[in-house]
Amino acid sequence: MNVMNYDEFAFFNRQLAAMLRDGLPLEGALKQLCAGMKDQALHAELTQLETDLAQGTPLKDALARRSLPELYVRMVAIGVRGNDLPGVLTLLADHYQRANTLWTRLKGLMVYPFIVVTVSLALTLVLTLVCKQFLQSTANPFVRPPDSLFLSVWAPPVVLALALLFGVYAILSPGCRNWLRWRLPAFREASLANFASAMVLMLKNGTALPEALALAEAMESNSPAGPALAEWRRLVETGAGKPTQWPESMKPFPPMFLWLVRKGGEDLAGGFQKAAEIYQARASHKIELALYGALPVSILMLGQMVIIQTVPLLHAMITMMNMFSDGGGIGE
Repeated sequence: MNVMNYDEFAFFNRQLAAMLRDGLPLEGALKQLCAGMKDQALHAELTQLETDLAQGTPLKDALARRSLPELYVRMVAIGVRGNDLPGVLTLLADHYQRANTLWTRLKGLMVYPFIVVTVSLALTLVLTLVCKQFLQSTANPFVRPPDSLFLSVWAPPVVLALALLFGVYAILSPGCRNWLRWRLPAFREASLANFASAMVLMLKNGTALPEALALAEAMESNSPAGPALAEWRRLVETGAGKPTQWPESMKPFPPMFLWLVRKGGEDLAGGFQKAAEIYQARASHKIELALYGALPVSILMLGQMVIIQTVPLLHAMITMMNMFSDGGGIGE
């Protein structure tokens, strides 16, 4: 599933775990929960899952047919195998709730730049049209406006339009989005926290480290973390399974992240848990700093764009008016 409401997905799994603990059959619990679901894509997937189960399809096969997160499908299978599906669903609900909290705040952080770029683009286009109207109304074959005027008027809207197009492309392109997610501050910390949380979820439920790394590698196959996870898994499979044998640095995983995992010693789940907690706190802190600074910086950027475009325009208008006045005097 390309787009998912993780908040509703987390709520669904928490309620499903509670119903299963109360003794409700899985098919009946799914049917009741789907009835009040707002996310249409998620509703369609889970409704079809309930239909397949009601027709006698094994849960593993029914899940394989649905466009649900691979981590979720794998963990549900582990929960069924360990006869603790409610417990695994609760852990999954916590994982997706944390992910939703972080990514919701990150989306809020992206609102300011888009507002500033959009408003600035609209304002510079208005100023450009005003300049064009002025030049048309004062057209004179003997007085040519300086080239710097056209450059100063058209440069800001062109630059802003390109910036807006790049932002839209970055959001719509999975490859670009994944690349930026592991490069930009706050986004990188959030990605590290989510990865560590997923590793904790798998390791605590009996998944072997190579298998957990392989699943994480598949989830990050289109991001800079994919090759690093492949190398990490190769080291473990070739006998370097102890944390002390792992390299000090493995981009895009910072040395501090690997150090925190190694500090867990034989308790790898505990090491990843510590890394998840610290990097989630770091991501929240950076988001707060960015949110506090985004509004004043955005206002300054908007004001700067207006100045860049209006000052040369006013200077050129004054110069041209003086030229017209001098020309009129000579003609007389």
